[in-house]
Amino acid sequence: MPFRDTRSAPAPFDDQAESLSIATLATAFCVGGALTLLAMSTARSNAQTIAGPADGAPLMRAPLQVVAPVDLKRYAGLWHEQARLPNRFEKSCAGPVTAEYTPLPDGTVEVRNRCQQADGQFDESIGSARVVPVAGQPGAGRLEVRFAPAWLGWLPVVWGDYWILKLDRDYQVSLVGTPNRQYLWVLSRSPVLDPATLQAELDYARTLGFDVDKVVLTGSPVATPGT
Repeated sequence: MPFRDTRSAPAPFDDQAESLSIATLATAFCVGGALTLLAMSTARSNAQTIAGPADGAPLMRAPLQVVAPVDLKRYAGLWHEQARLPNRFEKSCAGPVTAEYTPLPDGTVEVRNRCQQADGQFDESIGSARVVPVAGQPGAGRLEVRFAPAWLGWLPVVWGDYWILKLDRDYQVSLVGTPNRQYLWVLSRSPVLDPATLQAELDYARTLGFDVDKVVLTGSPVATPGT
């Protein structure tokens, strides 16, 4: 059976209707273009006013870089905490805080943290640190620390990041943080760090996206346990 053509015949040309249709399309095009330009202008204006670290809103930048190389034998020894972002691990610390690192024969590092509590007593935690290799950066200052029992060391969750983000040539001042920018410490060999140096460390941390407006200043003379 032959295919039956059911298409309707084209409507006759209506000059007035066609002109009206063209005018309508032209108007819509102009209005749409104006709205698009207005939206683009507003977006650029908003982009210029986005708050950055200097405005108190941490800016999550590119992945953090660590110092490389770091000589762990030179890094070992006693460090005094000068400032930190608040964290649950040091919630009870009300006085001086120290961290002592001792390299061990197996390549790990013993970590001994001590802080003075509000009642004057000292709280001490002993843990272990291990180096995390970084491709193309031998000796990079990227470590992991755990304070859980050794038999739980096989669990990734018990290890916390310890990244050395800034370290002076004399190994006297160290800026330590975590890649998620939730933890930050300023450490120094001296019990009290001069304000200008401390501020320089915090200013640098701000450029990395840390919310340094929330830091707690902790540097002070260290008392002897029992005194």
